[in-house]
Amino acid sequence: MSDTEVKTPTSYDRVMLKISGEALMGDQGFGLHPPTIARIADEVESVQQMGVEVCMVIGGGNIFRGLQGSAQGMERTTADYMGMLATVMNALAMQSALEAKGIHTRVISAIRMDEVAEPYIRRRAVRHLEKKRVIIFAAGTGNPYFTTDTAATLRASEMNCQAIFKGTKVDGVYDKDPNKFADAVRYDEVTYDEALQKNLGVMDASAIALARDNKLPIIVFSLDEPGGFRGILSGEGTYTRVTDGKTRPGREVKS
Repeated sequence: MSDTEVKTPTSYDRVMLKISGEALMGDQGFGLHPPTIARIADEVESVQQMGVEVCMVIGGGNIFRGLQGSAQGMERTTADYMGMLATVMNALAMQSALEAKGIHTRVISAIRMDEVAEPYIRRRAVRHLEKKRVIIFAAGTGNPYFTTDTAATLRASEMNCQAIFKGTKVDGVYDKDPNKFADAVRYDEVTYDEALQKNLGVMDASAIALARDNKLPIIVFSLDEPGGFRGILSGEGTYTRVTDGKTRPGREVKS
């Protein structure tokens, strides 16, 4: 713990933060927006100062989206690998922003590229977390046909995280798009099965099913609200919890 770290009561010890690649482009239509990346790094820093171990998965949609490439005639496997490479670029950008704040960060790639990232070795990754380093998992699962949502759920399960925090543009899960419908209703809590049956768009079906199988809560919140990530960990803020209806916040972290 650094001299500036101040522990705040929280029921979480280790969490996964999942954000889309689009979250890094700010108001731009493409690419990376350094001030936005720095703001997200501030959010991660504030949570780490609480004593919470943080790992991250970032999508690649701000650079390349495999499904869109496939829809335009590109071979799906090739398009997905290109999307994985886009997530590595985003991970490196976030690593740079975090290290500029003095936060020790490791990018761990599911596709070997030893010059820029570590290969994924579960025990080594766990050790990084125990040493209070922020981990950014890149290149998805390393396999085509799987999204970064599924990668985040898989890595969160392997790291024994207590929850997945899904940062979005809205402050939770709604019954319909709140940006299009004024009468949209926000849920405080939904079950995994409800999210799947109602197609609420929390994550893709594979990710939700994997979270359900491992009883891993998904907390959907607005990444645009300053201090929102830390606030939720402190028991405040507005968000939606996706659970089995029985899971309580926080569970013991096993080494």
